Amino acid sequence: MKAYLGLYSARLETPARSLKEKRALIKPALERVKARFPVSAARLYGLDAWGFEVVGLSVLGNDPGWVEQTLREAARFLASQGGFSVALEAFHLEAIDLDGLV
Repeated sequence: MKAYLGLYSARLETPARSLKEKRALIKPALERVKARFPVSAARLYGLDAWGFEVVGLSVLGNDPGWVEQTLREAARFLASQGGFSVALEAFHLEAIDLDGLV
């Protein structure tokens, strides 16, 4: 038996002129993603930079198709939130063997 972990990371670029302004754009967008999709979200890098930030989403499940679809839909939703643009993005799907546990 396997579990599947989907990871998404994105570099978001923003015209913000302060860290407070950038956080006011990105943090609510991540909260909306978490409220709409069964994903975890985190601000990963660039927290002290004005013009960009790297964020990540993750989802865990037993169906690789569902994991990938959920992650891609959540990524599209994040990109549609406005106030920033997705400059780079990466998707990863990992299979985790559960044979020793079941």
